[in-house]
Amino acid sequence: MHAVEFIEKKRDGGEHSPAELQEWIAAYVEGAVPDYQMAAWLMAVYFRGMTAAETAELTLAMAHSGEVLDLAGLGKTVDKHSSGGVGDKTTLVVAPILAAAGLVVAKMSGRGLAHTGGTIDKLESIPGWRAELSDEEFLRQAREVGLVIAGQSKNLAPADGKMYALRDVTGTVPSIPLIASSIMSKKLAAGARIITLDVKVGKGAFMKDLAHARELARLMVSIGRHAGREVRAVLSQMDEPLGRAVGNAIEVREAIATLRGEGPGDLTELSLALAREALEAAGEDPARAEAVWKSGAALEKLRAFVAAQGGDARVVDEPERLELAPDVYELRAEASGVVTELDAYRVGLAVLRLGGGRERKGDAIDHGVGVRLAKKVGDRVAEGDILATVFHRAGRGLEESSQRLKEAYRIGQRASVPPLILEVVA
Repeated sequence: MHAVEFIEKKRDGGEHSPAELQEWIAAYVEGAVPDYQMAAWLMAVYFRGMTAAETAELTLAMAHSGEVLDLAGLGKTVDKHSSGGVGDKTTLVVAPILAAAGLVVAKMSGRGLAHTGGTIDKLESIPGWRAELSDEEFLRQAREVGLVIAGQSKNLAPADGKMYALRDVTGTVPSIPLIASSIMSKKLAAGARIITLDVKVGKGAFMKDLAHARELARLMVSIGRHAGREVRAVLSQMDEPLGRAVGNAIEVREAIATLRGEGPGDLTELSLALAREALEAAGEDPARAEAVWKSGAALEKLRAFVAAQGGDARVVDEPERLELAPDVYELRAEASGVVTELDAYRVGLAVLRLGGGRERKGDAIDHGVGVRLAKKVGDRVAEGDILATVFHRAGRGLEESSQRLKEAYRIGQRASVPPLILEVVA
């Protein structure tokens, strides 16, 4: 591997061949390419970009840098990924719906970082539930229950883990080819044949505008097609939080309520839309999504999933078993009018300051803290009305959290409520 020549080729705007990319990634994982040379190449990519073909081949090389799960024989396997947001508990709703509709949901998921929450963190608020499964346990549960969600295996796409750590400290995170290859390498290595992507757009999302989100979505769909997978991407609004609960245990409660038909309208709308896309991609009737949701079959599938991974399945019927922090603060409106803005990023920071998120990987989190939003964009308020309820523990982080929450709200006389689903890329 002539590392300097490889770096110079991208620096000068050249296009790498599939063989070059495979050799580069293999050499990096083996330690033959040091971090400083990979960092130099990542910066060259940041400035010069990559073609769609290059990005697809880079993704395949990263996906095959470690273990690749073989889900053959499990039927129609599906994975669902969100690009990150605030209050985004759609996996907890969509996965049981798809499993109840006859697909096999086999998903590796991550933990939250900074202002966004992770699916594993939310599920770990259920007493006894465990995220760490062996490959044998993962495959057996997929076969027997039709739904398994486990923590990300270190053996899956190890090149991505090493490269992301470098991107994080070298200012090369916001590169669409690198973002797409990072997300899709893990999805390809996890083995599902059908992949549904929820690409968030807005203040609380990584992608702040529709044009860049659309570019990312199209690139990820093309990578999936190149790898022989069926991929759909739904672009959804994340200027304000999804649903009314932001935290860990409080979001699981809201997901359960949604499966009961008692959840907020936006979470229900997006969850059903994502489920319909996955079913259609699998060649199934998309109307089955609403049918199994309304019949209670999806709720029953959630119960079986929780029990299979050691969790207390009674929480499905008694969500109050999911402990919330005991101390409560109420943010009240200082004027009458209409909520014109609810900044998702600031709400996410409010929960982070309470201890409900991580500043750094490995930080412990408090599953019981969180925020329940009483008012969202378009809602009328009178002076003194409760805007949001904060669940905190003995005042930890409350002062800064309440300030962030106060800054998140804007009240005026007229509000425009944007559509939740912006576009579908298939």
